[in-house]
Amino acid sequence: MERAIVTSASRLSQVVAVFAALSLAAPVRAATDIAWWHAMSGELGRQLEKLASDFNASQPDYRVVPTYKGSYTETVTAAIFAFRSRSQPAIVQVNEVATATMTAAKGAIYPVFSLMRDMKEPFSLNDYLPAVSGYYTDAAGNLLSFPFNSSTPILYYNKTMFRDAGLDPEAPPKTWPELGAAAKRLRDRGAVCGFTTSWPSWIHVENFSAFHNLPLATRANGFAALDAELTINNPSLVRHVSELSEWQKTKVFDYSGRGQSAEPRFQNGECGIFIGSSATRADIKANSKFEIGYGMMPYWPDVKGAPQNSIIGGATLWVLRDRPREEYKGVARFFAYLSQPGVQAAWHQNTGYLPVTRAAFELTRAQGFYERNPGSAMSFEEITLHPPTENSKGIRLGSFVLIRGAIEDELEQAFAGRKSAQAALDAAVERGNKILRQFERASPDR
Repeated sequence: MERAIVTSASRLSQVVAVFAALSLAAPVRAATDIAWWHAMSGELGRQLEKLASDFNASQPDYRVVPTYKGSYTETVTAAIFAFRSRSQPAIVQVNEVATATMTAAKGAIYPVFSLMRDMKEPFSLNDYLPAVSGYYTDAAGNLLSFPFNSSTPILYYNKTMFRDAGLDPEAPPKTWPELGAAAKRLRDRGAVCGFTTSWPSWIHVENFSAFHNLPLATRANGFAALDAELTINNPSLVRHVSELSEWQKTKVFDYSGRGQSAEPRFQNGECGIFIGSSATRADIKANSKFEIGYGMMPYWPDVKGAPQNSIIGGATLWVLRDRPREEYKGVARFFAYLSQPGVQAAWHQNTGYLPVTRAAFELTRAQGFYERNPGSAMSFEEITLHPPTENSKGIRLGSFVLIRGAIEDELEQAFAGRKSAQAALDAAVERGNKILRQFERASPDR
């Protein structure tokens, strides 16, 4: 009997040992994959993938899988087709001018404020810069998409050319009259062009309006209702386009095309002054063989309320509906991770995009980054110059990509001398309003 008890105990211990070994050998529960479609290539794409891999390494439960889908337009288009076939990603990167279009697709989007609340992740809208978060909120002030890569226009100038022309290399022009005088001086001293600019509508219409505290459109720039109408044929903007067109005749200003096509002309020393995105600062610094100066966008000093604050470009992260709840828990965790000051500060420093939280800005300053990199704080200072108003909060107009194209068509007519500034902006308003009415008719909220 005693021997039987010992034998049974021995066998039991063997069985327990086997089960213990099996439990240790059992595979760990696989992390939940979260698809993230984006529009960033090159170095920006590498920085984006680093964000995802760092998050993945920080916890075992979720794995963010970024996939490059081409341009912003191509990325959004791919997401739309995928949604129809129920193969959509959980996260898609969408540029700022498509915000109204995304907002109108209520059945397809999971608003960020709802997501963070539902998944019980800590989140406070007050942590974000108002000029950034305000662009992506609804009428009640709720955040619809997650601010990710935000930039704003700033002024770059060639200090070497300034010295050669007898201009103060430490004094960037602050007003448009000052810029015109400096650009003329550069031309008189042999510069191919005084100044040029990228993104003509974004800088000279959209940001011009915000920086001068002027409405771009009625209905609070479209935030208040779908029946907004453009107001860009106002006297201040007509005067500005007229002045640019006049300067074009003598190359004091020289139009270089749409998008970023003007940037190389500043880098290779053709133009002494350039107005472009703050996110290209690192690229300009790397490719220019001269000392660079930085300043805020110029303003017309006789316009009441100027300078106000600039508005952003870039993109946000939208969450799409009809994914498993477990994925949404991971998305909320990822957004909470992206909101951390250290993560935001590193993204800002490595890319040139704005820090979207004040804590990230303060951390970057404490780390000495702005002192080591002159001009890198200019975008933050410009966008936070004053609290945003109804005119400088942003733009919420449907199909604005098409409207921007119409505006740039007409600006080119004015710069080429084929239309007066008034006629060009009147035509831009007429064309833009037709696009707005088409969007309004197609919207489920009309």
